[in-house]
Amino acid sequence: MRRPYLIAGNWKMNQGPAQTEAFFGAFSAPSHPEVEALLCVPFVSLQQALAKAGACRIGAQNLHFEENGAYTGEISASMLQEMGVTHVIVGHSERRQYFGETDAIVLRKVKKALEHGLTPILCVGEVLAERKAGAQERVVGAQVDAVFGALSAAERMATVIAYEPVWAIGTGETATPEQAQAMHAFIRSRVPAEVRILYGGSMNAANAEALLSQPDVDGGLIGGASLKPDTFRSIVDTAIRLR
Repeated sequence: MRRPYLIAGNWKMNQGPAQTEAFFGAFSAPSHPEVEALLCVPFVSLQQALAKAGACRIGAQNLHFEENGAYTGEISASMLQEMGVTHVIVGHSERRQYFGETDAIVLRKVKKALEHGLTPILCVGEVLAERKAGAQERVVGAQVDAVFGALSAAERMATVIAYEPVWAIGTGETATPEQAQAMHAFIRSRVPAEVRILYGGSMNAANAEALLSQPDVDGGLIGGASLKPDTFRSIVDTAIRLR
């Protein structure tokens, strides 16, 4: 099955409003029927990104699982929906590690995003010790099942998965194309064939073609390389060439 590529950037805690305007002054996403470009920017930069995005979709990096209330500093799905955001990252390894997000919390966030018509990008992945112990499939399978086991068929089809080997995020290390494909194929065996699975471990302009050429890799969730307009455009162009 040929699924459209999704090339998604995760700016993390980088690029405020002025830097966001400068980025989009140098970047424009091409329009292509089988390649989507998406940038998930900090909350404070969403307005600037949405105003300048053109063909690029704009997403958020987090949301709260409640509709509203006394949750100082949090952002709700309805707020994101009102702004015009289309996607939201949920369960990123940094949220799990630094903010104690459990599978149960991640599920609630996924459900809330779907309730408001947002596409959740569900992040799953193993740390280095789990990879060395050969436990990566057990760990990733449990993370996938904790969410997909509680979704309806329609909700599963509306969700994107990003496999992020935690040991390859921001370290300069990257899973080999063969390692990425093996885990993507494992995840694919647990979800509908139409669900897109992105690779989220240090994809860049140099390795994008090898990773995107794998049959079960449907795009990337890209960190540092998405902060540079030319580099991010190069990855998008690589995806277009492969289509």
